[in-house]
Formats: sequence, C-alpha cells, structure tokens
Amino acid sequence: MAEVVKMPKMSDTMTEGVMAKWHVKVGDKIKSGDVMAEVETDKATMDLESYWDGIVLYIGVEEGKAVPVDAVIAVVGKEGEDYKAVLEAEGGAAKPADAPAAKTEEAPAAESKTEAPAGGAALSDADIEKMGVTVVRMPLLSDTMTEGVIAEWHKKVGDKVKDDDILADVETDKATMEVMGYAEGTLLHIGVEKGQAAKVNGIIAIVGPEGTDISGILSQGDAPAKAVSDKKSDAPVAEKAAESAPEEKEAVAADGGRVKASPLAKKIAKEKGIDLSQVSGSADGGRIIKKDIENFKPAAAAPAASTSAAPAEKAPAALPAYVGEEKFTEKPVTQMRKVIAKRLSESLFTAPHFYLTMSIDMDGAIAARNKMNEIAPVKISFNDLVLKAVAIALKQHPNVNSSWLGDKIRYNEHVNIGVAVAVEDGLLVPVVRFADGKSLSRISAEVKDFAQRAKAKKLQPSDWEGSTFTISNLGMFGIDEFTAIINPPDACILAVGGISQVPVVKNGAVVPGNVMKVTLSCDHRVVDGATGSAFLQTVKSLLEEPVRLLI
Repeated sequence: MAEVVKMPKMSDTMTEGVMAKWHVKVGDKIKSGDVMAEVETDKATMDLESYWDGIVLYIGVEEGKAVPVDAVIAVVGKEGEDYKAVLEAEGGAAKPADAPAAKTEEAPAAESKTEAPAGGAALSDADIEKMGVTVVRMPLLSDTMTEGVIAEWHKKVGDKVKDDDILADVETDKATMEVMGYAEGTLLHIGVEKGQAAKVNGIIAIVGPEGTDISGILSQGDAPAKAVSDKKSDAPVAEKAAESAPEEKEAVAADGGRVKASPLAKKIAKEKGIDLSQVSGSADGGRIIKKDIENFKPAAAAPAASTSAAPAEKAPAALPAYVGEEKFTEKPVTQMRKVIAKRLSESLFTAPHFYLTMSIDMDGAIAARNKMNEIAPVKISFNDLVLKAVAIALKQHPNVNSSWLGDKIRYNEHVNIGVAVAVEDGLLVPVVRFADGKSLSRISAEVKDFAQRAKAKKLQPSDWEGSTFTISNLGMFGIDEFTAIINPPDACILAVGGISQVPVVKNGAVVPGNVMKVTLSCDHRVVDGATGSAFLQTVKSLLEEPVRLLI
C-alpha cells in the first residue's frame, strides 16, 4: 500500500517548513534511510529521510515553497500503484501537483464568473471612463490615516467643476488638506456631508456630464485603500496654506490683491522659483493653474527688472538643486525570521519585563583568564567565565531558574543555559546542558562548536531545546550595555556588555579600572526585584573573585 510522506515537526517552534531542495523525483526508487529532500525550518536546514522502500509516486510541493507541518508532501509505494485514493483519504491535502489540470478544468467557470458583473449593476473602471464620469474618493493621505472628515465643501450638487477646482477641505490626522477632482463637468453627487467622516477610499463625490445615471457606480461601494503617489490620478490633494503660514508669505498680485492659484500650480511655481504675482491666470477669475506655470516666460514678464535694479545689489547665490530617488528592496521573510518575530513579540507583550543593571569590576577576571589560558587546552573567553558564574549562581537562586506555565511555576533543578548566537538569517540559541557541573574548558569547547555549527546551519533540534536561562553577549561589538527580550519559556535573560576601561575608586583613590555592565531582564510573574538583585550580586562576587568558580 502506498505510504504518505508528511512535513514533520522538526522543532518545538516549527509551524511550517520550506522545501529547500528535492533529492528525488517522481519515478525514482528509494530505500529506507535515503535522503528525500532538504527542509528549511525556523532554526536550520535539515535532511528529510525516507522510512519506506519503494518508488516515489507523487511530489506535492515545489522547491522554495512553504508547507504547514503535517501537510502531505509526497507519496511512496509500488511501481504503478494508484496513489490518488491515499491522497483523497488525507482530505486532498496535497493537491498542488494536480493544479495544472485543475486550472484548465476550472478556466471556463472562471471566465463565466468574470463575465457576470457585466450583466449586473456594477461597472468596471473602463465603463465609468466611457461615461465620462470621475469618481472622487477619500485619499490615503498618511500611513496612519483610516478616515478623513469633510471640513468644508466648496461646491454643491449641480455646480460646474473645472480642472484644478478645489472641491472640499479634508481634515486628516495630520493636517487639513484640499481635495480636487481633476475633472471637468457637473458635480453629480456628494457622498459625505460637511462635518462627517469618510473611510479611506470611500466615495465622497462624483463629477461627470449633467444628467448621467450614477446608480451603478454608487452600488459598487468603496474600493480598497491606496497610498497617495505623485501621480495626478492618485493624489488630488495638497496641504492647505494655513499649515505653512508662518514660513511662507501669501503671493500678492501687482494691484495688491491675493493671487488665486491651484495648490498644484503653487507647488510647481515654488519648485521653479517663479513669482506667482508675475503669472497671468487662464482659469475663471484669473486663477492660475498648472499650464500657466509651465507656459510662463520670466524674461517677457519683467523686461525692465535688470535695468532698474541698483548696481550694488546682487542676487542671492543660487544653490544647486539636488533631486534624490526613493528606492527599496523587498524580500520574503525567512522561516527563522518569522519565528523570531512571533516568539519575541509574544514574550515582550505577554511577559511583564523589568530590568536590573549592575557594574562588575573585571580586573580579577582578566588576570585569572590570562593565567588559565596559559595551561587550558582551549582558549577561555570572558563569555565562558560569565556562563560559568551564571550557572553557579542559578543553583543558589532557583527562583531565577524557573518558568511561568500559566497555572503553575516550574522550578528547574538542572541548569541548561542558552547562548545567543548571531547567524546570517537571525539568531539561534544553542543550549549548554548541566553547565554548573562542567569545567571552563568544557564550556568553552561546546560554545565554540555550537557557534560553528549554527553558522553552517548544522544544528539539530536537540541542540536548541530545553534552556532554563539565556545569555546574550554583545560586548565583542563594542556595546556598553543593552536590554534583551526574554527567551520563552525562561524567566530571565542576561544581557552582557563589553569591558570598558574607566576611572574607579579603590581604597579612596581614583585609579584605572575595567568595568563590565550586565542587565538582567526578568519576567515579573516569576521573579521579583529583590530576587533578581540577589542573583546579580552572586554573579558579581563570582566574577570579581574568579577563584570561587573553581570551588
């Protein structure tokens, strides 16, 4: 009978895996123990082995695709065996392989669906354009905006509207803005009364030929929100002059009156350094619009300006304009980054964190480390000394070596310390087990091995599971101090900074000293301030007198 191969759960935090590479294809003969594929989990890339002998009858996932845990990814059986019954018994979980056929069969149905709206009341954008109608929607004017309030309507239903006419003032969460229709015709519909709020991309007005039936447009409702761009159709808005009144003077015409200009014309004139008072407007009432600015010729506007100017006066030096370009690159989130985001967000927003910082005199630790490395089989680092001191301190303070389990607290009697290791895609936390009973040389060797295997993505689930406390050290990057987010289910994490040479007071005299700052992040549901402080006092005493680490 054919056997179904499902995506295994390769770690306690894994919810899906990415099929990094298939080592077999449909029709290949495999044996138990053969590697079928490589799967990228949230921790590492791992081999997926076959537990059956037979022929690969079906592969349901393409390389590079993500698959939920327990989803069908392949079927192994005898040559020529019918595997479809097995897939149906699994609830059709692995239908991706049949997708091409399904698509061709469903194509006619899809076509009939797309044709359906044509017979109904809804209208497409092309239909609306043929009608000569422009739908004015509430624009998305900022990344935090969800709705806008109509502060004032400058037109009413039945009024004639021209290009660049301001239809309304809209109050957003940032400022009051002017909304223009960028259309010519009659204002056929006002969807939101003055003082009322409209959702982003809700219909606020419709402009078109007089007498046009707009019932089909109104029946479509609101469209999905779109961010404002610099395109005319997407951004018929400009900030009101009132927002920048302290910085910008209003343009005044030659006869002393106010210059009437559209916001777009004002913006272009400002960019080109054109005085609006010298421009003649072609719109109603002498209003200046975009084409007036584009057609303006400064030389013709003021031929006598240069001759009347005093020789002693010099025009201010013009600074060269710099035009930047906004660019970005987007990449899919990796499995590791997904889990980091999920778990640390849950930790920070679920566990009530508080932080305790302490300075430790490292003069004794520096001298002891130099002596140890003269005879140690492997080089001992300051991080190894910290890890050993923490392990001993945890045995003396079991409340810190604990976990919050909702309706109970688990007090761990063993000491398993997770060591945060930075890798290309994020962060891994391999675990040094029973660290309190291991020598410094043994701890150093294990941490170095974990770091090498983590960077090569060769760690196994057993390497990162089961921590009771975590250490994160950024001292090698020149960081003096920082706070870390607790790594669930641990109750605490220790953030270790670098060793700094600073003046210290010893025996009443100021002398050079070597000081390291550590910060303990605590889950207040489990650890109180006094408990965390006592733990740090013990760590401090052990590092300031390293001989105690050997007892």
